[in-house]
Amino acid sequence: MIKDYLDNIIKQFLSYKEVADKTIAQLEEKDFHWRYNEESNSIASIIIHLSENMLSRWTDFFTSDGEKNTRNRDQEFEPQNLSKEELKEKWELGWDCLFTALNSINESNFEQPIYIRNKQHKLIDSITRQIAHYPYHIGQIAYVGKMILNDKWQTASIAKGKSKEFMQAQFEQNKKGTH
Repeated sequence: MIKDYLDNIIKQFLSYKEVADKTIAQLEEKDFHWRYNEESNSIASIIIHLSENMLSRWTDFFTSDGEKNTRNRDQEFEPQNLSKEELKEKWELGWDCLFTALNSINESNFEQPIYIRNKQHKLIDSITRQIAHYPYHIGQIAYVGKMILNDKWQTASIAKGKSKEFMQAQFEQNKKGTH
């Protein structure tokens, strides 16, 4: 049961990452730093925030607090002049940390508590917390990317007006998989 749960969680995280990756691939260097207004975050800030959150939460998560004192959360949202390649490296570093951590969980350590901000949490609660947090920001990445790209936008999911075709293809694909 624990393996099935973790396999499902990893699959979900991968699907969220894929949406962001498809958006990131369409953007030019300048697009990462565009903000709608002063109160808005750029895609670069969101990438940095997610990566730093993953590194903080999932590095040595059984033996150290998930809010590392090396993390400066406020700075994550300040404009930083990182290139597209530097942002992509930071992005992958965070995801690699998350997936390495998730792949280290098993029957023997699943019930072990973890700490975030010096508060004890069940591991399953912290996973649930992140499975809600990351897609929130990934939706922002996709939305801002869509605003920037406008008519050049290539959807990261089901295209507008194409739901029927998508569903039909899914039914056909799943029909083949059951025989």
